[in-house]
Amino acid sequence: MTGHAGADASEPDRVLVVLPTYDERENLAPLLRRLHATVPAAHALVVDDGSPDGTGQLADELATTDERVSVLHRDSKEGLGAAYVAGFRWGLRRGYGVLVAMDADGSHAPEDLPRLLATLGDGDGADVVLGSRYVPGGRVVNWPWHREWLSRGGNLYSRLALGVGIEDLTGGFRAYRRRVLETLPLDEVASQGYCFQVDLAWRTVRAGFRVVEVPITFTEREQGYSKMSGDIVREALWRVTGWGLRQRVGRLGDR
Repeated sequence: MTGHAGADASEPDRVLVVLPTYDERENLAPLLRRLHATVPAAHALVVDDGSPDGTGQLADELATTDERVSVLHRDSKEGLGAAYVAGFRWGLRRGYGVLVAMDADGSHAPEDLPRLLATLGDGDGADVVLGSRYVPGGRVVNWPWHREWLSRGGNLYSRLALGVGIEDLTGGFRAYRRRVLETLPLDEVASQGYCFQVDLAWRTVRAGFRVVEVPITFTEREQGYSKMSGDIVREALWRVTGWGLRQRVGRLGDR
């Protein structure tokens, strides 16, 4: 691990943005510039899974010139969820009060982050704020129709299967109060893309925390390639179906 941002991070409102990376060398520096132009006080933790394109080395170079940037190196690609959990634990150990999950490929606009943070801190009791593509005001840019159809269909299916009133369960742009991540059993959360996002949001609701969605603009990456695969989508559908069935069986047992 390199960088300096965690050394004095003890204030409850201090913000850490966790950025998992795998082959994001072209996207990382521009994203960090946009992030710090928008929220100058935010710290960023790059969690790199041994990127063969040198993303980790670039992150180290950026960390040496900006104390707001730190790097957590992991030896191999172990799944998006595992990277986020490692980043969340890193931030919790260093006393950050707000932990933000954000994609490093530029699909999540840092310019939307102030809206998430303002909603988290507006005094209405929000514990988690989700950046949502599918609430009024949210939108998707440059996605082919079949990709958006798959995303909307997956969200609808997940909502119905789990009985959760969240429009964008699979979205990855989120701001958490530290008490949420301290309470949830992070090691038990599914590790892959869609699964991780759905599972963590579902656990958050079941634990009694208040979740609020705010609109964001999601833009398909311009550099690099998507890490989403058919296997990840199929695994998510399989897991969501299992979770929903177990929940219904449990309710019948209670009756």
